Amino acid sequence: MIAMSLRALTLAALAALPLSSVSAQELKIGFVNSERVVRESNLAKAAQAKLEAEFGKREKELKDAAAKLQAAGEKFEKDQALLTEAEKGRRQRELIESDRDLQRKRREFQEDAQQRRNEELQVVVERANRVIKQIFEQEKFDLIVQDAIHASARIDITKRVIDALNAQK
Repeated sequence: MIAMSLRALTLAALAALPLSSVSAQELKIGFVNSERVVRESNLAKAAQAKLEAEFGKREKELKDAAAKLQAAGEKFEKDQALLTEAEKGRRQRELIESDRDLQRKRREFQEDAQQRRNEELQVVVERANRVIKQIFEQEKFDLIVQDAIHASARIDITKRVIDALNAQK
């Protein structure tokens, strides 16, 4: 009985407290979808084009080498019945070595391309963060959140961030 009275008294006291000054005024909150910024901004598109130009020739060489290796494998399969055991062994070793070399080159290509992608992405993210901070300060936001699970379109400022990034030279 005394515990219920104490709980009721505490609830009544809490209900009587005035709202804090923060909740009494409207909070200005914004949301930025970083994935959209990285996908849609001109800076990100330019970075992607730069990477394609930088790695396009190497990627084509890898595809050509893979096609050549496949053709050699098919030729070996077709000619296998006519080859001596020594010749079969030699050509199998060549195919295996060529495949190993191709796999090594692919790994190196992927590592190099990923490293450069990360470098270019970092530039985009840093510039986007500066723009977000600028919008935060100029428009007097209380909070800007990036990459929320769900956010209302009413507070989504992603388009403004993309437009501001696109306006920069």
